[in-house]
Amino acid sequence: MSNLSWLDAVKWDDKGLVTAIAQDKHSQRIMMVANVNRESLQLTADTGIAHYWSRSRNRLWKKGEESGHLQKVHEIRLDCDGDVVLLVIDQDGGIACHTGRESCFYRKLDDGDWQTVDPVLKDPASIYAKPHGH
Repeated sequence: MSNLSWLDAVKWDDKGLVTAIAQDKHSQRIMMVANVNRESLQLTADTGIAHYWSRSRNRLWKKGEESGHLQKVHEIRLDCDGDVVLLVIDQDGGIACHTGRESCFYRKLDDGDWQTVDPVLKDPASIYAKPHGH
């Protein structure tokens, strides 16, 4: 059994979660932000594939389980306060967002309005059998 004390250094919130940021290893772009709990972070470390906790579905979520767009994890980092985890990843298929875009951060504030600035790379209907959110 491996030593899991590294998980104790994480400052979990009252629901047992912390914010996790997925950043592309090569472009440095922030791909998405989600939550992890102890189990999903342990699975991520053990498998090298990003696992999150879905608050909307109230269950463990292996990124790419439906879309096939897995995130291969190169590094797991913890911020200075211990309450944010950074996953440095390779994004399978180059698509992290369920909208079919590279990144979930595809809207930019421009002159008081949110403008979509990134194209859809793949139609979500062709990625997912049934529609869903994060």
